[in-house]
Amino acid sequence: MTAKEIFDIWYKHDGLEPSVRAELERIKDDPSAIEDCFGTELAFGTAGLRGVLGAGPGRMNVYTVSRASAGYAAYIAAKGEDACRRGVVIAHDNRRMSREFALTTAGVFAAHGVHAWLFDSLRPTPELSFAVRHLGAAGGVMITASHNPPEYNGYKIYNSEGCQCGLDETAEVIKCISAVGDPIDIRSLGIDEANGLIGILDDSIDEEYYRTVEAISLRRVNTGDLRVVYSPQHGTGNIPVRHVLADLGYDVVPVEKQCTPDPDFSATKSPNPESPLAYEAALELADKVNADIVITTDPDCDRLGVAARDSDGALRLMTGNQSGAVLIEYILSTHRSRGTMPERAVMVNTIVTSDLGDRICESYGVKVEKTLTGFKFIGERIARHLAMHDANYVFGYEESYGCLIGDFVRDKDAVQASLMLCEAAAYYKKHGKTLIDVLGELYARFGFYLDTQSNFFFRGADGQKKIAALTAGLRREHPTEVAGAKLKRMEDYTSEETQAEGFPSSDVLRFVFNDGCWVAVRPSGTEPKCKFYYCVRADDEAAAKEKLAALRAAFEPRD
Repeated sequence: MTAKEIFDIWYKHDGLEPSVRAELERIKDDPSAIEDCFGTELAFGTAGLRGVLGAGPGRMNVYTVSRASAGYAAYIAAKGEDACRRGVVIAHDNRRMSREFALTTAGVFAAHGVHAWLFDSLRPTPELSFAVRHLGAAGGVMITASHNPPEYNGYKIYNSEGCQCGLDETAEVIKCISAVGDPIDIRSLGIDEANGLIGILDDSIDEEYYRTVEAISLRRVNTGDLRVVYSPQHGTGNIPVRHVLADLGYDVVPVEKQCTPDPDFSATKSPNPESPLAYEAALELADKVNADIVITTDPDCDRLGVAARDSDGALRLMTGNQSGAVLIEYILSTHRSRGTMPERAVMVNTIVTSDLGDRICESYGVKVEKTLTGFKFIGERIARHLAMHDANYVFGYEESYGCLIGDFVRDKDAVQASLMLCEAAAYYKKHGKTLIDVLGELYARFGFYLDTQSNFFFRGADGQKKIAALTAGLRREHPTEVAGAKLKRMEDYTSEETQAEGFPSSDVLRFVFNDGCWVAVRPSGTEPKCKFYYCVRADDEAAAKEKLAALRAAFEPRD
């Protein structure tokens, strides 16, 4: 059917959700908008659903959510009565329609005979993961678009390990979703008519989660000497991060105007810790109150951004690679000094994460394991090691500001990261150092590492085709020498070679040069963009910047 024919079916349907009806009325005389919303279907991918709110199968709305929920419910129900009884845990963030989507999800599961455990209000992604494990649930759903702009929302699915569903599991769920009929007619039960199949979770789970997070603390430090400015970016981190830090005695000054759960993110220029715009209000406040560090969490509180004072007293933003490296150093040095380093210790990160963390681990005798991008792969690695008893997980992180310390959660956890980063800052302050000083010491030991990325957006109906053509072109033809450094190898993650090493097939390329620098090219799984990742090692910052400029000029598209 054409986009207009599908539109007409929706338009003629009685009882449409009011916001969807209003959107249909708005676009009914706009052929391009109809094509945009009804000409494509919002694909359920390895990261679930994520898209712009609106009407039609190409947008996030109660009907695309219902269809995804019906498919996942069928997948759970096929596992038997025990899985149905254990049910799924459902949480949501502060975004537009998040509560409505969560209620719809719970109602669809109940209609399929699967118990739904729904939080009574917004909760962070890591607590969803924790709750799945704590309650022994068969799965979980998180309604969030993470750090995306306000017009987005999303839907992520979790398995019984509290980990985002892996590739094989997701493929089975997608089959179940494909078998679902008309999304407009999917039945969703209200709480009162669900016959006890929808349970409401209150703050008892919160207390268990907070207690478990606080237990990851490694040292008794004078927490009151550290002043922390914190922004939750209008999201779910406000209560848990402040609660945990207050329990441990930290002096936390919140950015009050960014603490309300505002779906429009009205008091921040960006809710994304990867953007310098996210820090403007916090940095201004930090200078007023003479804070030692600034921390910010994204809306679903799985990513942590950090700024710390340098030797001149200026606040400097840290990349996810830099804060991850400092955390690795703090955690491993603490274990070594106390004689508590686990046997067969392993750190897990991704193929696009800076090599600095790898060098730190090697210096402590800690094994490093690589995965594809996506924290579910790190979560899977944790589960595998626990099942095999062949290694002990000590840390996992991605360059995109996400990390995990304690394995009682199986996704990125910015509540844990906030605690450990503040503890590290307090410890180093006692010894006359800032986090930036520690980073400088790491550079002195291992060389100067410069990491960054470039994003190229390809919006519209042919956006994905352009991204595929870009990676295909680099696969066929690419630089073999840049600034005097020769290409050592190209890693193609669609190849049999990388699959033999245990990596699933993925449209990712990585170009490694003989001077230790590399470039990785990867289409985003959640947005219409292609990412170029850079890891540059040099003797000093100036030389690193020269290498970076040369690599960018050699690899990035020019139009």
